[in-house]
Amino acid sequence: MRGSSSPWRFIIPSVIGILLFIIPVPVKDGMTIPIAVLSGALQNAIGGVIPGIMTLLIVLAALFTLVVKTARPGFVRHSPFWASLFDISLFWTIVRVLGAIFAVMTYFQIGPKAIWSDVTGGTLLFSLLPVLFSVFLFAGLLLPLLLNFGLLEFVGYSLTKVMRPLFLLPGRSSIDALASWLGDGTIGVLLTSKQYEEGFYTKKEAAIIGTMFSVVSITFCLVVIGQVRLEQYFIPFYLTVVLAGIACALIMPRIPPLSRKPETFIDGSPRQADDEAIPAGYTPFSYGYEQAIQRADRNRFAETAADGVKNVLDMWLGVIPIVMALGTTALIIAETTPLFQWLGLPFIPLLELLQIPFAKEASETIMIGFADMFLPAILGESIPSELTRFVVAALSVSQLIYMSEVGGLLLGTKIPVSFKDLFVIFIIRTLISLPIIAGVAHLYF
Repeated sequence: MRGSSSPWRFIIPSVIGILLFIIPVPVKDGMTIPIAVLSGALQNAIGGVIPGIMTLLIVLAALFTLVVKTARPGFVRHSPFWASLFDISLFWTIVRVLGAIFAVMTYFQIGPKAIWSDVTGGTLLFSLLPVLFSVFLFAGLLLPLLLNFGLLEFVGYSLTKVMRPLFLLPGRSSIDALASWLGDGTIGVLLTSKQYEEGFYTKKEAAIIGTMFSVVSITFCLVVIGQVRLEQYFIPFYLTVVLAGIACALIMPRIPPLSRKPETFIDGSPRQADDEAIPAGYTPFSYGYEQAIQRADRNRFAETAADGVKNVLDMWLGVIPIVMALGTTALIIAETTPLFQWLGLPFIPLLELLQIPFAKEASETIMIGFADMFLPAILGESIPSELTRFVVAALSVSQLIYMSEVGGLLLGTKIPVSFKDLFVIFIIRTLISLPIIAGVAHLYF
């Protein structure tokens, strides 16, 4: 018989996680979530030293990666975590080294000014990275409250009757989707890749989950909306992102390129039957509750704490160097060449049709999102119109396939998507999301 304390091992941490990450609280400028309050307090306390800390961490990430790639020490070979963090491909190694070079040049203001000026590397190192530093710290440490105590199992199994008819996916994929929505898109990619390799998803299912549900987390959304100075609109902003994301997930699995992916497993065999049926005698709700209790019972505090620390290190050493490298590169291109202006020109008539003010300026932010999710918000923060900044921020999150993280991760897994697939999916997501976001924006502004 299960101990009476077991339900509380699931309920208490999950409720605390929901309160920290999802439930808004009033602040001076409007509403936000408690994680953002903690992040802002840390920035106010030590904001002046954070760029230096970030420079050091980015340099250490590059150095450790070079050591691992050349010497392959034993502690890395025998640790899946350290191997995933530092034993990366040659391309991402070069990106990390480039990020370290940019960070050092920007912090000490040496070398060409085009790299370290206030509108290129300086924007990243002194404006964006301090926000990421503090948000990643608290989010990384506290995310296990959402992920490790059964909340995903409870909600996931409760949605088994939803995923197949709506999104053409087996019920177990709801857990991947929720891990992404509540945690981080990288978590969803890694979960999907592992289950695909283990034979739980077909090629088509893995491609759909990886490109439709590896969603930007709540904490990333908070950073983006803060970058465009619209924190007081966080709740409608996030609900808009959710609405656009659901629309894309409903439509895109039914059209190319995703609809053309084969319904076969990694070994070539076809799917015979859904393996996620609820056992006899259970409802989806009751089965999800039982699975949540079992997950909470298996969890241990030491494991939870270790997972939190790993989350922080993964984001500090894995994500931030890439943001510095690709962000600075893209901003240099944006500031010194007309490339993104040219790429955005076809969107000007659509933006004008949707009655978006400063359509030309907004168009310049659309395609740059393929490089990194933060860049549209960085480029769009100076646009005078709040409506346009809202659209730019929400679209950047809804586009989803940004190469600095989710796109790069997908290409690094065995999930059957190519660079061409990702680019086409990025364009289609943009075309589906933009009218939805514009419509909501006109309701608020």
